[in-house]
Amino acid sequence: MPLAMNREVFITCAVTGSGATQDRSPHVPRSPAQIAQSAIDAAHAGAAIVHCHVRDPETGAPSRDLALYREVTDRIRAAEIDVVLNLTAGMGGDIVFGGTETPLPPVVGTDMIGATQRLAHVADCLPEICTLDCGTMNFAEADYVMTNTPGMLTAMGGMITQMGVKPEIEAFDTGHLWYARQLVADGVLAPDALVQLCMGVPWGAPDDLNTFMAMVNNVPDTWTFSAFGLGRSQMPYVAASVLAGGNVRVGLEDNLMLDRGVLATNAQLVERAVTIIENLGARVIGPDQVRAKLGLTKRAPVAA
Repeated sequence: MPLAMNREVFITCAVTGSGATQDRSPHVPRSPAQIAQSAIDAAHAGAAIVHCHVRDPETGAPSRDLALYREVTDRIRAAEIDVVLNLTAGMGGDIVFGGTETPLPPVVGTDMIGATQRLAHVADCLPEICTLDCGTMNFAEADYVMTNTPGMLTAMGGMITQMGVKPEIEAFDTGHLWYARQLVADGVLAPDALVQLCMGVPWGAPDDLNTFMAMVNNVPDTWTFSAFGLGRSQMPYVAASVLAGGNVRVGLEDNLMLDRGVLATNAQLVERAVTIIENLGARVIGPDQVRAKLGLTKRAPVAA
């Protein structure tokens, strides 16, 4: 297979995520002000896109609070630096079963809501991009299942498209790409789809290069893809994705460390990614070029 390196690369910074990392590093932002500032710092460092969750400001627990999303959105859009805003739409599809002998009813940690409610913050804030987790999978913990049925994905995909927001398909395994292609074939998603290849998330696609290339080879030519790995694999996947023709994602959602024993900030992770990309002979592109590439329209601050 000939090398198909991407020479014009955009960086997404996944700023905080929804994992239980809030007490593992002081750099994981919790409040809307902290999340927005970390996103702005990442943009200054070279990120063209910032991918944002919100957290309870007191506990750091993941949240779906519309007011928190609105504050993050307003703060980022009011910043002196331009950046493309990408909000998660992955929450609200979580089932935690009660155990192997009494799986039902679901237990604490379950958060299952309808499509309209899952997208309420997207409808309110109208980011340029929001995520669409394109499948169901066992997710890390023993009895937790990330649930995204075909019916739910069809409903959410159609609603996102109607809002004029670009869905970022989150693919955790090859079957997720298979169904994403079906959503495009059905007219739910546009043919110029955007996909994030999520490598090494238990229990999806493992982060070996053979699996990664299987994922890449299942991305249609008309799509744009990006990829990330977790923890110590984050920076190797910066290089791997660029060499495979893709773009990159870094950030504290996926990795807390800059080096062994050294906790990172989002800006430092972006800076490291910029160095890798440029040392490969590629160029890091900014938000305006990303908008042109992905067909996005820059949005003004949300009216009060």
